[in-house]
Amino acid sequence: MGDLYALDFDGVLCDSCGESSLSAVKAAKVRWPGLFDGVDSALEEWIVDQMHIVRPVVETGYENLLLVRLLLESRMPSIRKSSVAEGLTVDVILESWSKIKPVIMEAWNEDRDALVDLFGKVRDEWMDKDLTTWMGANRFYPGVSDALRFASSRVYIVTTKQSRFADALLRELAGVTIPSERIYGLGTGPKVEVLKLLQNKPEHQGLTLHFVEDRLATLKNVIKEPELNKWNLYLGNWGYNTEKERAEAAGIPRIQVIELSTFSSKLK
Repeated sequence: MGDLYALDFDGVLCDSCGESSLSAVKAAKVRWPGLFDGVDSALEEWIVDQMHIVRPVVETGYENLLLVRLLLESRMPSIRKSSVAEGLTVDVILESWSKIKPVIMEAWNEDRDALVDLFGKVRDEWMDKDLTTWMGANRFYPGVSDALRFASSRVYIVTTKQSRFADALLRELAGVTIPSERIYGLGTGPKVEVLKLLQNKPEHQGLTLHFVEDRLATLKNVIKEPELNKWNLYLGNWGYNTEKERAEAAGIPRIQVIELSTFSSKLK
C-alpha cells in the first residue's frame, strides 16, 4: 500500500543549531539587556560553542534562551540571580535539564509563552533584515534535500519548531515544497497526539507508519501509548542526542537506531 513518514525537523532534516544558538543570544540580549553589559564577542562565541554540546536537551526553541543565560551565569558569577549556575558544567546540564529548567524559570520569573513569542519575533526580524545570513546559519544534513525531493512515501513534518520557519527553510534552502497542511509545528499539540491524528486519517489506512526522531524522550513517550503500537520508531544517530541515549535506544526493541544514509535511502 505504501509508506507514511512522520519526520522531526531539527536534528533529523536540518542542523539548525548554529541559527538557533545565534538567535537565542540575540533574544537573550533583548530579554535581559543588563546581563550582557560587558559581554565581549569572545564570551558570546564560547556560549555558542557550548550550545552545540547542550543542544540535545532542547525540546522547544525557547529553551535555547534559558541555556544561553545559564551558560553566561556559569561564567560570570557577579550576575547570578540564583545558585543554579554555580559550578555548573555541560555534563550536568545534559544529565539534569528537566530538573534545572523549572527551577530557573521560577528563579528568573520567566513565562514560557513570552519567551516563545520573543524567540519567534527575533527570528522573524533576522529573516526580514538579512534572509541570506539567517539561511546560511542552517544546513540540511547531506542527502536529505534529494531524499525529500524524490520521496515516494507520504511525508509529514512533526516538529516543535514554529511552522513558518520549517516551511521557509524547506523552500529556500532545500528547494523542497511540502504543503502547509503536512507541516505540524509548534502549537499543533504534543507529537503523540499528532501521530494519533495522522494514523486515524481515512486516507492513511493501510499505509506502513514510520516516525523518525532524534530525541529519545519523545520516542519513549510514543511507546507509552498503546494506541501508537503500529508506528515503526527510529532514532537518527546523526541528530541532537548523546552516546548514552543512543546506547539506551539500542536496547529498546521498538526503536531502531539508524544512520543518515539509511534514512535517506528509506525515504526515496
